[in-house]
Amino acid sequence: MRHLRHLLGASALLLTLTACDMTVTAGGSSPAASGDGTGTVPVAAYPERVYWGDTHLHTDNSIDAFGFGARLGPEDALRFARGEKVISSTGVPAQLERPLDFLVIADHSDGLGATRRLYDAPRMLIRDETLRKWHDMMHEGPQQSQRAVAELITAAANGTLPAALRDPANQAKATEEIWRRHLQTIDRFNEPGKFTALGGFEYTLMPDGNNLHRVVLFRDGSAKTSQVRPFPGLGGNVDELWDYMDAYEKKTGGHVLAIPHNGNVSNGLMWELTMPGGGPMTAEYARRRASHEPVVEATQIKGDSEAHKFLSPNDEFASFGVAGWELGNLPLTRRATPDMFGGNYVREALKRGLTIEARTGVNPYRFGMVGGTDSHTGLPTADENNFFGKHTGNEPSPKRVMSPQNLGTDQGRFGYHYLAGGYAGVWARANTRAEIFDALKRREVYATTGPRMTVRMFGGFDFSPQDFGGQGWVQAGYKRGVPMGGELADGGKAPVFMIEALKDPIGANLDRVQVIKGWVDAGGVSHEKVFDVVWSDAAKRPMSGGKVPAVGDTVDRAKASYTNTIGAKQLRALWRDPEYRAGQSAFYYVRVIEIPTPRWVLFDALRYHLTLSADAMKDAVAQERAYSSPIWLIPHKT
Repeated sequence: MRHLRHLLGASALLLTLTACDMTVTAGGSSPAASGDGTGTVPVAAYPERVYWGDTHLHTDNSIDAFGFGARLGPEDALRFARGEKVISSTGVPAQLERPLDFLVIADHSDGLGATRRLYDAPRMLIRDETLRKWHDMMHEGPQQSQRAVAELITAAANGTLPAALRDPANQAKATEEIWRRHLQTIDRFNEPGKFTALGGFEYTLMPDGNNLHRVVLFRDGSAKTSQVRPFPGLGGNVDELWDYMDAYEKKTGGHVLAIPHNGNVSNGLMWELTMPGGGPMTAEYARRRASHEPVVEATQIKGDSEAHKFLSPNDEFASFGVAGWELGNLPLTRRATPDMFGGNYVREALKRGLTIEARTGVNPYRFGMVGGTDSHTGLPTADENNFFGKHTGNEPSPKRVMSPQNLGTDQGRFGYHYLAGGYAGVWARANTRAEIFDALKRREVYATTGPRMTVRMFGGFDFSPQDFGGQGWVQAGYKRGVPMGGELADGGKAPVFMIEALKDPIGANLDRVQVIKGWVDAGGVSHEKVFDVVWSDAAKRPMSGGKVPAVGDTVDRAKASYTNTIGAKQLRALWRDPEYRAGQSAFYYVRVIEIPTPRWVLFDALRYHLTLSADAMKDAVAQERAYSSPIWLIPHKT
């Protein structure tokens, strides 16, 4: 089991691994490239609906996913995302109750497809004895497959890889072939107006095991994306990734963005106040970061990065999904200390962005929020009752709900601490590559921990009850204000927000809607405050001592069920900032909280007749939530 911990950081050791010692190409024929597949799709004047997708999925082309036992490729993943039934790598039938609208397959650029290639190679053509041994181990079963990849990673770290894996020409050829075939599959499944398949990869920057990973996402089809190879993340720095992105856009005329994720395991390095190497952050660096990284992944399987109770002690809903993931960096080679938390969490990053802007004139952290799964199974599942885990060892089985007491603190993170989340909600004018990408770029997006609640937010200065009470409130929001992700120029009046949240049509009722405000005072010190702006059963649950009481709990732990006898189907608020101060830089984002519901561990207990440990039971019920992208209030510059 200890190999699993190293495999989570596998690509941090694989700069040299992209090909295997084989003389033929394995696998069947590739589908013919179908171009960008834009078609002619009606585009609305403004976004009329939210589209649901996963911007972060791994298949068997990721070396760590394959090492864990994943045997589903990009085509399987796309079929599954579109709603088809597939058989998981462990032989379990899998299907989404509701298809997704879009998907980004983000396999690791380092070692892209290498283990899959070795596995598929005809044994008689593998001349190197070590490669032949690893090939055989991969075919013996999941445990031996994990050991083979662990040995391969160790060899990469020690500089003892077989010669065939150190041949640059062979590496480049193999990567180009795998990337081209992948892009053709993406094009073939892209169906404008119905389902959007976007090209991408994961850039795995991980200095000293600290997670600084990014998902790199393209707006374009294979006619442009095939002109470049995925950029390796090892041994470099993020400036080099941005250079790669700039070069891609200059060469092809295309568009690309990057999405940082899992700041919660970065040991304070994801959202620093300084330059990566120390020293004051420069305006140029801040400008480049903001331009290339317009959104971040705020929640996913490896924990939630929205807020931490240490940083937000007055927020009773902070630290969602943090348990088990606040211990240190990704492979747990260095434990986290409280002074690191500020660079780990999104809310603090948004506040830091304001302070950096006050000094440099540029905000590097003016980003929106999305959710993703980061599943390494090829199955983008974020529903608690249909969770297929982080990796194949975490697919549905009686053994996957593990207790930290039995496995050690670090190993316990492979069990019930995994979250069944999340998804990205995108307000786009149509379901096409261009419109989905452009919505991400302008930050008109939000994150959920899995449920598909509808969240809308507009900020302005003169919205009235008459605006919000009529049918044309959305048009008014766009005409006289800005949507989530937008910027308001401070004109000396308190901003007003129109906010609406609708429950997931087949999910739980809503508990409350909150506005989280962050600002910088005249002395340059950042602050935050959580406002409960609307909640269910307000007459029965009056605010007391500045807090709204708990909504209640209808979860039947034994039956893994709940009832919607509490909460509300819809919550709406016209909210004016009661603590507005002219000239203050500020941001506002919405957090929508559901009523308590069962987590996947209770569904497992019911399905497999398990008795959960006391620790697992503590995390067996949760209040799922959504996070909107912020709206920023920008002071007038004199």
